[in-house]
Amino acid sequence: MAKLYFNYSTMNAGKSTVLLQAAHNYKERGMVPFLITAQVDDRAGDGRIASRIGIGEPADTFTTGENLFSKIANRLKEGPVACVFVDEAQFLSAEQVWQLARAVDDLGVPVMCFGLRVDFRGELFPGSATLLALADEMREVRTICHCGKKASMVIRKDENGTVLRDGAQIQVGGNETYVSLCRRHWREAVGDR
Repeated sequence: MAKLYFNYSTMNAGKSTVLLQAAHNYKERGMVPFLITAQVDDRAGDGRIASRIGIGEPADTFTTGENLFSKIANRLKEGPVACVFVDEAQFLSAEQVWQLARAVDDLGVPVMCFGLRVDFRGELFPGSATLLALADEMREVRTICHCGKKASMVIRKDENGTVLRDGAQIQVGGNETYVSLCRRHWREAVGDR
């Protein structure tokens, strides 16, 4: 029975590592995974999913407004796909999440999405909000704050290390830009809420 999965966390929790390991497990058993990532995030190179620990794989990309049901249906015409893996799922639109749900329901292919739950302001990304509403199963990929507690929030810093409270929701970056924190330390960093 195919399902829509949402694996979520903050930055630097290992979401891409988990995705790549799961895709490897399918390949190791002779099954074909279909990897997709957001075209907007090209830090690992265009059409590539990579982890901070050094592993990576080529992937197809999705863009804003692209029909993901059609993308998956077209890929299935080329041959069987055991599972669709979507990295950077926070960049999906609500409509694209519905398209993924339709692929699960109508095409019978499992879809595993990996992405951030909240942005640096503590607000849900539209794609993540819709995944939280529609996913058949959700799993938190955990990481820790500097204090040792579970990190559930992220701050954004500018080039001088100043914590930002405002700005565009989407700004691609890594350790130089984002720091994962527990809620208490996030509140301290942004000046309490």
